[in-house]
Amino acid sequence: MNRLKSTSATITKICVRDANKPRDFQIDSSITQVVTDVSSILNDDSIDLVVEVAGGTAFAKDAVFTALKAGKSVVTANKALIAEYLDEIVALVDQVNNAAGSRGKEEKKVVKFGYEASVCGGIPIIHTLQSAYKGDIINEVQGICNGTTNYMLGKMEDGADYDEVLKEAQDLGFAEADPTADVAGHDVRAKIAILAKLAFGITVPIDTIPCMGITDISVVDFAYAKSMGCTIKLVGTAVRQSEFGEHDGALSVYVSPKLVPLNHLLASATGCGNAVAVDSSNLGTASFTGPGAGRYATANSVVADAMRVVNGTCPSSPFPMLSNSIDVDNDFVSAFYIRISFQDGLGIIRSVGDLAETQGVSIHSILQQPITDRMAADTVVTTEACKYSQVKALCELIEKEEYALSAPVFFPMISDY
Repeated sequence: MNRLKSTSATITKICVRDANKPRDFQIDSSITQVVTDVSSILNDDSIDLVVEVAGGTAFAKDAVFTALKAGKSVVTANKALIAEYLDEIVALVDQVNNAAGSRGKEEKKVVKFGYEASVCGGIPIIHTLQSAYKGDIINEVQGICNGTTNYMLGKMEDGADYDEVLKEAQDLGFAEADPTADVAGHDVRAKIAILAKLAFGITVPIDTIPCMGITDISVVDFAYAKSMGCTIKLVGTAVRQSEFGEHDGALSVYVSPKLVPLNHLLASATGCGNAVAVDSSNLGTASFTGPGAGRYATANSVVADAMRVVNGTCPSSPFPMLSNSIDVDNDFVSAFYIRISFQDGLGIIRSVGDLAETQGVSIHSILQQPITDRMAADTVVTTEACKYSQVKALCELIEKEEYALSAPVFFPMISDY
């Protein structure tokens, strides 16, 4: 930061759990003090900016909120904290700044809140949505926002089974011992809630966002995807519903595996990489790809935010878009992929068709690999565009049929690309 003429900052204190733990970087003790009590930072009037990278929503919330109330700007990488307390954070920033403004020009001290590292690591998607779409109207944001699951799905596409690739991801440090936040889609859910607020100005409570993870995906699904010229990605989506292409309907926000055409922008994200596709009225579809996590990617975004705070270019409002006129309807509309595991017999396809009719679901195609085991086979049905609730109800009915070996696996498809 100090290399830039317009930016100068000094790291005066670092709060850690264990001050004696060996570290692989040097600290100039004459300038920077390592402490274990966060209050020594929060109560230090000489500190203007606090960086929070502890994670979680308990200790981190207290630290962030206390810092803001004390008139200190905050930079954080904590997506869970932001998604859960989004409105409270925005209100607190406004409250502190309004109070500062009322004290007059001499005492005015505006706090800023930077959170670039909270979504997609090193991809500057937050700053882009804050500044580059002010003259545009966003219709949809889709993102591969979790490197762990993208890595796992890539390995499964190559033939590895779920349990095998999960263990490999854990051994490599990509997945935690308890991988639920990643594989169940909770991590992506927090991130798409943040992107939805940025793109549409609407706060969508995370507990209302439909969330389907990757635990039910198997190599069989990738075999069918390949036959359709597609791959499978875990995608967070925020989209204005559109009956005739006008994108003026309710906002739908959800997390799910998606069947993605191989020539789609999102299909290009491999390994632990992330990708975000933004569709807007003026620009059409723009894509942003890069490292979604990791030490240096995250640090790059944290430092970039700190620089913006120091040189005054960080937005005064962390979520500049505000809209109260958009309804939220998370019963989203899409074409769907449905895989049915069954014990072979007569009339199964007819039964599925009849059940689909009862739920108002129109079948687009039926796919089936050659049956090698009549006691355990699979078939795939793709649908025309319909509501999530309709497909969910259909799959619940199919599961009750005698031929069904388990609950059908279903997820949306990108079919209009």
